[in-house]
Amino acid sequence: MTLIIDGVPVREEDRPEVPSLKAEHAEATRRALVDSARELFAQRSFAEVPIEEIVRRARVTRGALYHHFQDKTDLFRAVFEAVEEELGRRVATKAMRVSDPAKHLEAGCLAFIDECADPAIQRIVLLDGPSVLGWEAWRELDLNYGLGQLVMAIQAAIEGGHVERQPVEPLAHLLLGALNEGALTIAHADNPDRARRQVRAAMARLLRGLAPAPS
Repeated sequence: MTLIIDGVPVREEDRPEVPSLKAEHAEATRRALVDSARELFAQRSFAEVPIEEIVRRARVTRGALYHHFQDKTDLFRAVFEAVEEELGRRVATKAMRVSDPAKHLEAGCLAFIDECADPAIQRIVLLDGPSVLGWEAWRELDLNYGLGQLVMAIQAAIEGGHVERQPVEPLAHLLLGALNEGALTIAHADNPDRARRQVRAAMARLLRGLAPAPS
């Protein structure tokens, strides 16, 4: 059967799919739960946020939560992934403001450290993430969201002469570990802003040490 869409004949099998109202409602409910939980998990620890408060803020039922998520931990994982994805976009945006791709590594690393001053990132990603998800799951997610960006930035820095030529992946793992330790230092510090400045300066010195030796 041929339909007419905007004056153009379109076969029914080629017609673009339109999300059903039920699917749209389900997605809106899931988004409301993630948004609600994110706000609460950013304010207090995972253990201090009851499910009842999450669903009340999201204006849905407890049954709706269990329809979309296995339990509170599964919901936390969804929140964690959303925060990690947003963090990666913000870091990449700041790095791309530097016109020279060879300098994206330094710009991105320093931007990541600055972003770790955000209390929501500290609480969800750095403090609760490893304990709620477990170390292995936390590390796997961290690699998924962070390692690829580092690999590309290191490659560009090597090609641009800012980093000595060497195998890229081992260096990416080492830098990711250093960034995470720096971020945890900030999150656990009595004075996070001072810690951020100190970690930022240390990371800048570390990156300068990767430059090729003068010929």
